[in-house]
Amino acid sequence: MTPPARTNTIAIELNAVLVALTANEPQVLTLEDGALLPSGPFESEHPTLQTGVRAWVEQQTHHPLGYVEQLYTFADRNRGEADGGRVVSISYLGLTRERLSRGPRDPEWRNWYRYFPWEDWRAGRATLVAKQILPRLRKWTNTRDRKQRVEVNFGDGKEQWNEDLVLQRYELLYEAGLVPEAGGSAADPPLGMPMRHDHRRILATGIARLRAKIKYRPVVFELMPETFTLLQLQRAVEALAGRPLHKQNFRRLIDQQGLVEETGAMSSETGGRPAKLYRFRREIVLERAASGSKLPLSRPA
Repeated sequence: MTPPARTNTIAIELNAVLVALTANEPQVLTLEDGALLPSGPFESEHPTLQTGVRAWVEQQTHHPLGYVEQLYTFADRNRGEADGGRVVSISYLGLTRERLSRGPRDPEWRNWYRYFPWEDWRAGRATLVAKQILPRLRKWTNTRDRKQRVEVNFGDGKEQWNEDLVLQRYELLYEAGLVPEAGGSAADPPLGMPMRHDHRRILATGIARLRAKIKYRPVVFELMPETFTLLQLQRAVEALAGRPLHKQNFRRLIDQQGLVEETGAMSSETGGRPAKLYRFRREIVLERAASGSKLPLSRPA
């Protein structure tokens, strides 16, 4: 039987890393029991790439997109189809407020730390890094280059940690064969929830972009309700960064930057004394280049 001829076609796929915050946890919208990000082909009737991704997300999830920016283009040679064609994925990062949604493929919100549990340092150092990841990586570090990359990306598992290196850490685990997506004998127990194709790599790219962006643009407010307390705002930034923040320094920075204003109302949902409610001053974006949170980090416990 003659095998099917290989083709030189290139298919363009659009996908979205759609992020929301719920109960101080970062959520990402997924499909097929958390295995995929919303995606679909770029078609001739789509006037632009962004309208294409909006159309596919809304069709698959019944969830309209709010803030959207292009994330990255994934065009590695191994991103192919069975007939030999090549798939190029153009990904987008979207920010929204979580809402219940039901589309034809049953979308679900998933905590992104289910996919990257080693990235959550809010309660102090991630024990997964020191107890499971570093011992396995050290068995793999048989060259000076590998050893240096492990040190740069994972530090000592105690204090040395750069929250922005989400993608580099995942790619290192992939190269070392410690995640199921690598196709080899993955770590046992598995390191985080796997995704099909390279969607976990795309998700890592989105998390890294957002963690970096909150430091120089006030995008966190795209995820906040219309009114909020300063503690709620701090918890939101901590959820995205995966790190605890110094309370007094954080509030001082927010006040200095003029990002928020009091509403005159109080919140009684804090569990203690009523707290002032604030709103984001959207006009500040027009007044000047508003900066982000600056992340006044606390040291790990």
